[in-house]
Amino acid sequence: MKYKWELTEEEFGPFYPYIKDKNVTDVDYNGKTLWVNDLKQGRYRVDTPVTEDFMERFTHRIANRVNKPFNKTNNVLEAETDELRISIVHESAAVSGRSICIRKSLPKVRHTVESMLDSGYCPIEVLSLLINCVKAKMNFAFCGEPGVGKTECAKFFSRFIPPNQRAITIEDNLEMHFHEINPENDCVELQVSKDLSYTDAIKLCLRQNPKWIILSEARSVEVQYLLEQWSTGVYGFTTLHLDDLRNLPDRIMNMIGRSRDADRLENYIYEFISVGVLIRQYENEYGMLERYIDQMCFYDRLEGKNDIYMLVEDGKLVSKLIPGDIRKRLMRAGISEPFRCLETCPYEPLDMSILQVAEDIDYKSGPLG
Repeated sequence: MKYKWELTEEEFGPFYPYIKDKNVTDVDYNGKTLWVNDLKQGRYRVDTPVTEDFMERFTHRIANRVNKPFNKTNNVLEAETDELRISIVHESAAVSGRSICIRKSLPKVRHTVESMLDSGYCPIEVLSLLINCVKAKMNFAFCGEPGVGKTECAKFFSRFIPPNQRAITIEDNLEMHFHEINPENDCVELQVSKDLSYTDAIKLCLRQNPKWIILSEARSVEVQYLLEQWSTGVYGFTTLHLDDLRNLPDRIMNMIGRSRDADRLENYIYEFISVGVLIRQYENEYGMLERYIDQMCFYDRLEGKNDIYMLVEDGKLVSKLIPGDIRKRLMRAGISEPFRCLETCPYEPLDMSILQVAEDIDYKSGPLG
């Protein structure tokens, strides 16, 4: 449950400057030192002192806000505001000292078309193609290591879901803020809990008339039920921890952990996950963190064969080969030029004569990449 309260300097003390800093995503205190995650500067230690007196007052106030006890017996305290997720572990469990983790999750989209192109997040052709894939109702897996901005990327592309197509989000921690960033859209936001598991929430979705199911993170066996729902003609997004898009099928198979239906489930992955996006970050010459789309691919199943078509490698567009059935879905959506998009037209024009499309015969030679 999210609570509303004003985030004041009196209440957040030494944490406050970092709570207000738009580039800071996490503020962590380990019982001795304060650490900050910054979108530009990475993770660094802060020398600001945190006194025991402040710690007592801070945790007491949070406990009062959410009306929960916090002591040796009840040694974990969690709270959510519209902007923050707060987790506190009592020193009876955290022997290094009382631990506080504050995750910022702002109800806004950090990315814009302009910022993505200006920062080198991805080439204009790739951005146009991904936007067009949303418009053509394809299923996305946003992948990468923890903290690279998978959810932020998904939030950006969620803005291209038509307002009259109901989207249902499923999260344990409410970070998508789908309603706030898409206020005109028909949406339902579900939060899992001890009384509503991920699997239960996914099953519940079909009784809520969705067009899109957005699962905040695929972690375990619930991904099987997500694939089954997508197989009914519902579309969606999810995020996964992954280091290479070619490993996604194996990663999902390991998450499901069932060998009896292995072949069928593997086929489901290629058939009902259309687009893979892998995000990475690096430190530039000025010591600032930069994020970018490192890989992008299509997963495809045709005539009993599962293929992966890599279009982006190492942040560069290496192929414009589009599988035949993906092309057909784009055409049905009225998209004849996949690498162009009205939203990015001010940044073009492009020479579309080099566009390659994979017809059925291309499948005999296997995928590129």
